Amino acid sequence: MRNWVMGLVVVLASANLSGCGYNKLQNQDEAVKAAWSEVVNQYQRRADLIPNLVAAVKGFAAQEERVLVGVTEARAKATSIQLTPELINNPEAFAKFQAAQGELTSALKSLLVTVERYPELKSDANFRDLQAQLEGTENRITVARNRYIQAVQEFNVTVREFPTNITANMFDFDVKPNFSVQNEAEISTAPTVSFDTSTPSQSATPVEAAPAPATPPPAN
Repeated sequence: MRNWVMGLVVVLASANLSGCGYNKLQNQDEAVKAAWSEVVNQYQRRADLIPNLVAAVKGFAAQEERVLVGVTEARAKATSIQLTPELINNPEAFAKFQAAQGELTSALKSLLVTVERYPELKSDANFRDLQAQLEGTENRITVARNRYIQAVQEFNVTVREFPTNITANMFDFDVKPNFSVQNEAEISTAPTVSFDTSTPSQSATPVEAAPAPATPPPAN
């Protein structure tokens, strides 16, 4: 009899938790964590490629010290952030992560633009292999980031909507920070890794003609 009563209590409790949205919140929270893990994994993959990429460029273009140092420092800054599970619940820490990855993306773009000046580097097999890996990684980053954005959006809607917002408040589920629109526009564009030697011609900016000097009045 006692076992039957305990079983009934468990069933009723499970039904109540499901009805109030607790299970949905738990499932979506786990989905966000899984999506975030993939984002971190792909950013780490990119970070692991950079030392070899910098070394390859340095072998052919050691004089580009400013660009090489910029990439190295941006990588160091991005990898210095402690990617703990709590980061996705901390808007300030999440913003720092976004900013650091955005700076690294910009530094990589500068590096790859510099490469255009060195045909012998672009034809190097090792560099071309690294370039292909970087291109693939940037594509994976975009996919992983988009999945994370979607997972967070779904979770945040559940946290805010009634009646699950009551459950969320009871169990300390709060909205999670997401990639901002401004940051997303900046970092969603992967570094250009095409090495087409032809460059589009730039049209010259028209120069406005200077006004003709005024005719002096006739002398009296």
